[in-house]
Amino acid sequence: MNEISNETRFLHALEMGLGAWQWGDRTVWGYQPGKSDKDIHEAFEISLKKGIRFIDTAELYGNGRSERFLGQFLRETDRPVLIATKFFPWPWRFTKGSMPRTLKGSLERIGVDSVDLYQIHWPSPLVPPERMMEGLVECVKLGLTRTVGVSNFWEKRMLRAYSALAQHGVPLASNQLPFSLLKRDAEKNGILARCKELGIRFIAYSPLEKGLLTGKYSVDNPPPGVRAANYIEMLPKLPPVIQALREVAQNNGKTVAQAALNWVICKGAMPIPGAKDAEQAEENAGGAGWRMSDEEVARLDEATERIRNYGGKGA
Repeated sequence: MNEISNETRFLHALEMGLGAWQWGDRTVWGYQPGKSDKDIHEAFEISLKKGIRFIDTAELYGNGRSERFLGQFLRETDRPVLIATKFFPWPWRFTKGSMPRTLKGSLERIGVDSVDLYQIHWPSPLVPPERMMEGLVECVKLGLTRTVGVSNFWEKRMLRAYSALAQHGVPLASNQLPFSLLKRDAEKNGILARCKELGIRFIAYSPLEKGLLTGKYSVDNPPPGVRAANYIEMLPKLPPVIQALREVAQNNGKTVAQAALNWVICKGAMPIPGAKDAEQAEENAGGAGWRMSDEEVARLDEATERIRNYGGKGA
């Protein structure tokens, strides 16, 4: 592996973070204004109490609500928190000045002077990675972010981003991609290993596959809302996976969800599961701080080997 830069070393020391997509999102997660606020705050507090220090949000989450929630919660705690947020490449944002302006808006919503990690949320079909990296470099130069990363950049685009940043002496700190027992493309197409080689922290979003790997959903009890339609073909294939997870979990005194998260950690990635209440936050935190055996990792690999992975093959 390439030597990890001093700027990015903190990311590699983290086992797990907390994803804040659920905070304020109505479409996928069913946020209810006023009713969900207390639960979200408790999820934040329990996460910090259990040792989680990295919170990942985005301007897009809840149309800015997630960042505002995070800012509110930060003002009410004295525990240290590492903050990551993201820039969404709308088609009218195509100059390198767009990114600092957008980040300043995020900083205002969160109520801080800078963040620890600023990421490109998605690649743009209109703007090449090299030009997008110029915007991230500007954010670093202005002191608006400590480090920079990308999200949903598969290998070709990631390498272009890595090289473009290196020309300015700025390391690519992270790449955030979907990764779970049910979506192993990043492992199979080699990008997980490539990140390790280059010292890029692999951040795994949806590590519980939007709740499917908690053991609470089935064909007869599908997840609510749009998630049901997204996973209609996956639900019949779940029972042997959940059974394998349950066996590993019982061997280690853990829950199904905690075993699923620990598998991601054992693969060398940092999971950022979401939590919309205290119970979810406490369970998620139990996925870190231990290691299943190599044999148990192999058992879970085998249980999901025949499940058709989808997405993630692009450049």
